[in-house]
Amino acid sequence: MKKLTSFAHLVTGEGDRIAFTYSEIDKEGNLISQNNKGNFIIVDSKLKEHIDEISKYITENKLN
Repeated sequence: MKKLTSFAHLVTGEGDRIAFTYSEIDKEGNLISQNNKGNFIIVDSKLKEHIDEISKYITENKLN
């Protein structure tokens, strides 16, 4: 099984990007690998709306 351990939103020249890390765990709970990385450009408009809402929340509630 793959377990998401972190993710970050980045604004790049290509557009909005999500970078993430994950660990792989076997059926018995043993760690197979950790700190595996991936990323993708946001092309789904619904996902972009969610990212915008998180950004708005942080701006309004954590940066004041």
